[in-house]
Amino acid sequence: MKIKICGIKSIEEAKAAEELGADMIGFVFHESSKRYIEPKAAREISCQLPYSIQKVGVFVDREENDVIRIAKEALLDVMQFHGSESRDYCAFFKRAFRVIKAFRVGDAGSLEDIKEYPVDMYLLDTLSDKGHGGTGKVFDWSVLKGLTFDQPVILSGGLNPANVRKAIKTIRPFGVDVSTGVEKPEGGKDIELMKLFIENARKGFKDAAR
Repeated sequence: MKIKICGIKSIEEAKAAEELGADMIGFVFHESSKRYIEPKAAREISCQLPYSIQKVGVFVDREENDVIRIAKEALLDVMQFHGSESRDYCAFFKRAFRVIKAFRVGDAGSLEDIKEYPVDMYLLDTLSDKGHGGTGKVFDWSVLKGLTFDQPVILSGGLNPANVRKAIKTIRPFGVDVSTGVEKPEGGKDIELMKLFIENARKGFKDAAR
């Protein structure tokens, strides 16, 4: 089971995530996001982390050549596409990288073509007109009832230390993803919230395995 901390912007945050037991960290390369990080800064962080923690690049509708350039510079392991990227776009990157495609969930109809995407994992986030992710809002988990998926599911959207255990028990995802839920009011990751989130997520995965 995987725990991903997204929106990492400093080596201190990345090291804390790694030491607390996160499996993946996410760098946001969408320039309009408050969590945007320059590829050079992401590379400096990646160089100081062990191979065991996967470095995920989050992109929104960027040109393929830009994505490849950033992936090489930042030493990324996984591509996460959070925009309107096509099936062919995802297939292009799957030849060289593991690929996560994000789907923003409003109702069950939001996922009607999810199985057509040739990716390694699906990430389910909250549909919002305020942005492509990181809204801090939970979607209605009941819309997933009875649905089956061809690839592992990472649950995102409004998760925090208080609700992640219940989320895992309810949805039984392969992994969970958090950003807003472990941040300080002024921005940046809160180490104590990260610790609580990871602890509660591990408890949730243990509950789900029973």
